[in-house]
Amino acid sequence: MLKRLLPVIVLLAATSLQAAEAPPVQVASPHFTVITDAGEKEARRILDNFERMRWVFQTLFPKANVDPATPIVVIAMKNRKGFQALEPPAYLAKNQLNLAGLFMKTQDMNYMLLRLDAEFEHPYSSVYHEYTHLQYSSAQEWMPLWLFEGIAEFFQNTDIHSKDAEVGEPNPNDIFFLRQNALIPLETLFRVDPSSPYYHEEDKGSIFYAESWALTHYLIMSDRIAHTDHLGEYLKLVSQNADPVAAATQAFGDLKSLKTALGYYIAQGQLKQFVMNSGTAIDESAYKVTPLTHNAFDVARAGFLVDVGRTKDAQALLEAVLQTDPKDAGAHETMGFLEFREGDRVAARKWYGEALQLDSQSYLAHFYFAMLSLGDRGSESAEIESNLRASIQIKPDFAPGYDQLAAYLGQKHKDLDEAQKLNLKAVQLDRSNLGYRINAANLMEERDRWDEAQKVLESCLKLARNPADTAMVQNRLEQLAAMRKYASARPQNTAAPAGSVATATVELSANGALPKPITVAQDTPPRHPAESPTGPKHTILGFIRNVKCEYPSTMDLQVEVAAKPATKSQPRQDAKTVKLYTGNYYKLDLSALGFEPKSEMSVCTDIEGMKAQVQYADSSDKTVDGQAVAIELRK
Repeated sequence: MLKRLLPVIVLLAATSLQAAEAPPVQVASPHFTVITDAGEKEARRILDNFERMRWVFQTLFPKANVDPATPIVVIAMKNRKGFQALEPPAYLAKNQLNLAGLFMKTQDMNYMLLRLDAEFEHPYSSVYHEYTHLQYSSAQEWMPLWLFEGIAEFFQNTDIHSKDAEVGEPNPNDIFFLRQNALIPLETLFRVDPSSPYYHEEDKGSIFYAESWALTHYLIMSDRIAHTDHLGEYLKLVSQNADPVAAATQAFGDLKSLKTALGYYIAQGQLKQFVMNSGTAIDESAYKVTPLTHNAFDVARAGFLVDVGRTKDAQALLEAVLQTDPKDAGAHETMGFLEFREGDRVAARKWYGEALQLDSQSYLAHFYFAMLSLGDRGSESAEIESNLRASIQIKPDFAPGYDQLAAYLGQKHKDLDEAQKLNLKAVQLDRSNLGYRINAANLMEERDRWDEAQKVLESCLKLARNPADTAMVQNRLEQLAAMRKYASARPQNTAAPAGSVATATVELSANGALPKPITVAQDTPPRHPAESPTGPKHTILGFIRNVKCEYPSTMDLQVEVAAKPATKSQPRQDAKTVKLYTGNYYKLDLSALGFEPKSEMSVCTDIEGMKAQVQYADSSDKTVDGQAVAIELRK
């Protein structure tokens, strides 16, 4: 979420003029990569600032922060024109907020976009706010929401200099707001979770953020002045799953007295900040400088443009690069990502395949080529698995590679023990990722390890940061309970008795996963074989018709595919109706492209008539064309 902004770099006019003639450059440390058109000197300064910000976190909370597994790439543009050439479309409209920096997290990357000629106060505070969240993402499972947001608010106005950092500068707007409004009772503040109105309603949300900042500021400053560690004690208690209110009482003392002290702290208006001397804590000699060609700079910018949805601008840059160098591996890889985002899987796979031929050491090319090969009829299973393994061999901290390889092995029933270990590695690398944990629960359910699956899903509730995520996890817990009851009620491989009625729960959230409760009956044994979708895969685009669900989790559907005239690259396609089924609609890979679905959808009742790209596998059941694997809903 983009909030406000923060100071890191101040450029002199002479420096800007000098940078105008400088070629693009990349300067990297083990934790950050800076790409800029402002020259090596400014690239080093930017990198040094972020390294010192990271040092501040490590020094103040040495046990709480962990570097993210996904790379952090800072794209720093020397002026407004260069910045706007990369800004997300929403910020380019007239009268929109004038940004100087933004943070964007994707599956593969953490991006920071900076404008170096910004002159207003704290231009990069939103970047610092979100970077703080990134640093503490591994603690998100147990850290109370007030402190998770309060720490980010506390650090967002940090001033980084060459040898020190000014930390804790108060926000006058927050102070004024808190003086005009009653504080949230601390017992309530400590229990605010993602479902609370204090976190989502605009007015209450403002109080929540401001008070969370003020309390965090008070506790950090009090500890520094008194040479105590009450906040550290609180963090230790809640990390051990202590009740947040009981932990606060034990760490901070009487909560009524704490609220009185906080009110006085806000009212007296003498909030302070402190300076941390970083001195020689950062080894600047370890920075690696790489001059960039203009083609390499354009490829880097194109990748960012694809991620923010400006695919036409990205394509123009990439086509210009390929015109001058048809064998530019980065351009081929980024074109693959562009086509993938645009929904053309065939073209995307072609580009990624060419990228691998040009550069076999690209972990992303291996990963996406494997993912796209899952829907390609001619792809060999061994090739898919080898590419997924190559992605994590080249980049051992690439969490999506471990998770997808685990899911692939689970679907193939090749080695569930290894699949579980691979999934665990993904979770360890990115502990805040809900999808990885739900996949872990799926693997445990596959092995009838019901108690472990339930514990994993319960941990997901602590990671949910919006009502849709919470509802998704709760419904998944209900699914687990229903499947567990069903599994214990009858012998293995035995059909449910005729006339039985059961409730199956599914939930398709806005980010594409699962549906709301339905009740279906089965009067006859299952009509389709109980087999994994391991046959050759096919992908079609059409309209979903005749969706029918049966107990416990079977779904039949048809996809109407329109006729297409022949082209130079594709033969004529006749209109056809493809009959499909799935034996477990809980495991369908459901997503939406190009639109935001309603917060709750039933896969059994709400996708009828929708346009979708459907992937299916050949089946031994000759009454149908195959078994559905994935459904991507379209506008």
